[in-house]
Amino acid sequence: MNFRTNIQLKPERNQIDYSSKLFLIGSCFSENISKKLAYYKFQTYSNPFGILFNPIAIETCITNAINEKEYTEKDIFNLNERWHCFDAHSDLSASDKNQLVKNLNTTIKQANKQLINATHIIITLGTAWVYRFIETDTIVGNCHKIPQKKFLKELLSVEEISASLENISALIKDINPAANIIFTVSPVRHLKDGFVENMQSKAHLLTAINEIINAKNQLYYFPSFEIMMDDLRDYRFYANDMLHPNETAINYIWEQFKTVWIAESTAKIMNEVEAIQRGLAHKPFNSNSEQHQLFIEKINLKMIALKNQYAIDFKI
Repeated sequence: MNFRTNIQLKPERNQIDYSSKLFLIGSCFSENISKKLAYYKFQTYSNPFGILFNPIAIETCITNAINEKEYTEKDIFNLNERWHCFDAHSDLSASDKNQLVKNLNTTIKQANKQLINATHIIITLGTAWVYRFIETDTIVGNCHKIPQKKFLKELLSVEEISASLENISALIKDINPAANIIFTVSPVRHLKDGFVENMQSKAHLLTAINEIINAKNQLYYFPSFEIMMDDLRDYRFYANDMLHPNETAINYIWEQFKTVWIAESTAKIMNEVEAIQRGLAHKPFNSNSEQHQLFIEKINLKMIALKNQYAIDFKI
């Protein structure tokens, strides 16, 4: 008897290879996939404004990047001796307001360039629950530990999410018509919202994505959420917090992603990159030994060969 239900996935067209330029944005699960891509030395640019969970926050980030918004002091605020921006994760916050404004504007320029040149844009949605700052009537990307009484918590409707995703797609296609846009829903459980509320949120995201995906327009869906919930379907595949996928689950979902989105011809190169990465991570008993020096020389020659042939840079 078969005690598992495997999701049957097929390779998509316009797959990723070492000439591809990847832009990833969204929830913390996008960071997991980004780290895998970066490990194998694909050209990857991830979460310029830090982790963003809801579609409106992602839309704001992409809109601002495409329109090259110029941030000023009006866009930031001070709390607990640090300067923050509602559009960005606290990782971008700074103790000096001028530094934060400078960092935000530098990030905008970088993100704009990356969006224009990206071959594949991977958007991971985490939740349909949003926080609206009452003072400005604006949905924020991050609350930065401001008291909750200053926000209204709302569940985005399917229609609101669909409209947001359509805006995102149209904005990207306007500056980069050839871009492949891949949507996915994070398998991370947002149980602070509640068990029922988390599933309502995921359902809204899934339904909204289904309404807008269209392979003819290079809008795709990758089933990260379904792989976790309907294929793995076991607490063994969660971290100790029982919310996030553990390393085994992440690796499994990554393998499924490779099946769908990584060109088969690229597998051999990935194996070569992995061999070099393992070599670089190796800790010798004697780093000064002749044997180790020869080992390092071989790795360097392999790195040079990959850089010359595929422009793979191990120094990044």
